[in-house]
Amino acid sequence: MTLTFHWFLPTYGDSRYLVGGGHGVHTSTAGGARPATLAYLGQIARSAEQLGFAGALTPTGAWCEDAWLSTAMLTEVTERLKFLVAFRPGLLSPTLAAQMAATYQRHSGGRLLLNVVTGGESQEQRAHGDFLTKDQRYARTGEFLDIVGRLWRGERVTHTGTHLAVEGAELTRVPDPVPPIYFGGSSPAAGQVAARHAEVYLTWGEPPEQVAEKVAWIRSLAEAQGRVVRFGVRLHVIARDTARQAWAEAQRLLDALDPATIASVQEGLARSESEGQRRMRALHGGSTDGLEISPNLWAGVGLVRGGAGTALVGSHEEVADRIAEYHALGIEEFVLSGHPHLEEAYWFGEGVLPVLARRGLWRNPFGRSEQHAAAIPFAQQGVAR
Repeated sequence: MTLTFHWFLPTYGDSRYLVGGGHGVHTSTAGGARPATLAYLGQIARSAEQLGFAGALTPTGAWCEDAWLSTAMLTEVTERLKFLVAFRPGLLSPTLAAQMAATYQRHSGGRLLLNVVTGGESQEQRAHGDFLTKDQRYARTGEFLDIVGRLWRGERVTHTGTHLAVEGAELTRVPDPVPPIYFGGSSPAAGQVAARHAEVYLTWGEPPEQVAEKVAWIRSLAEAQGRVVRFGVRLHVIARDTARQAWAEAQRLLDALDPATIASVQEGLARSESEGQRRMRALHGGSTDGLEISPNLWAGVGLVRGGAGTALVGSHEEVADRIAEYHALGIEEFVLSGHPHLEEAYWFGEGVLPVLARRGLWRNPFGRSEQHAAAIPFAQQGVAR
């Protein structure tokens, strides 16, 4: 089985520098020099599709545009790219969510993937009118996905649970195909829900030994449920023709960070209830020293951003090596991003993907890409010289 790669849509704005937002970071730190217009997001989405990314993750939160609405509009400017839509169960009824997903699948031609975000920050959840504790939110997510899954199977559902209740719920048309569930979380409560419901368990880009522990943990929980789960990793990436160029770019991003901004963001992230966020912060400890925490794995992004805080940095061959290393641990899908997202999609798509293709680890899901065709000698293409 070849690897699957997804890109990222910065619905909070984009920049040639690191920008904030999400997972305990105040919303005022989000944004960038490039507004998140449909025209710009469309550029990224079309480029990702052209380069061979199978899908694009869109975040959720008060610091960005709504993921459902944004991606629904972007289906009109793309043809085959799938959208990994982050959404929060519990903020709308499971019946309505199941219907929305079914509608999305019909109108998009089956291009919806769902990234379930339970919500790791009580303060942010309360702004939405949600006053449950973290463990209660995960319990509700489990109920929510139980109901949605039954509706998608065409069942008529009556459910009375601890947090949710529906009576006589059913869909007039079920989604085809049923959108796969992507799910992340590092707490014990998250692991149980992932084992029962996730098709793909997503982890942030921790060092390989820590990722191996997570894979073993979720795999064992899923086996206890009689299920098999696939695994993915969420990472930033800085790939260049040479390692020196890549690390120079990482240093440029680091040099632009204001120590006061780092301190402020880290203070906010320290209050996060997310176990995954705690693990991200532990990788750098708020310091700008020793940020290469594993070969080609740089923790600098997490100094000013919540959520995924690490990046693969190196030459195209080195980045491909690290991807192969994660793959050997059981990782099959990679959700990547870079600043700015348009240019970095090309650096990775034109630099790293061909390396992986030559190694037999990847093939373009939409057929042979233009850059692969261009790499064939003229004589083999039948072109006169």
